[in-house]
Amino acid sequence: MKNIKIIVEKHPDGYIAYPLGIEGVVVGEGDSYEEALADVKSAIRFHIETFGEKVLDPESLLDAFVAEAVV
Repeated sequence: MKNIKIIVEKHPDGYIAYPLGIEGVVVGEGDSYEEALADVKSAIRFHIETFGEKVLDPESLLDAFVAEAVV
């Protein structure tokens, strides 16, 4: 088991969740925070089963920050 940082975003039509530090695209969704988190955890397990543990690179992500910028 590995600890993976996951971002969960709340949108008007539900929740979106995605992990940080994993090679490739992995996304989960749901009507609630818990559903989105469960969905992305399932997607992460599938991604690792499909592509192998090489998609996990714990050294590549040291920390995560949320920043705000005017564009």
